[in-house]
Amino acid sequence: MAKIKVTLVKSTIGQVESVKGTVAALGLKKIRSSKELDDTPAIQGMIKKVQHLVKVENV
Repeated sequence: MAKIKVTLVKSTIGQVESVKGTVAALGLKKIRSSKELDDTPAIQGMIKKVQHLVKVENV
């Protein structure tokens, strides 16, 4: 399965709780924290919801 690297580049301060929860569910805690995840439709949907806060790279 393809992998993608998701990095938190902006703070979640001031965001609604659902966005904060989505960032936490992706496994991101602090700015510049990264996580390698499987490229599934569920993960893609989560990334789309928080696309203004994260950077995504193919691995």
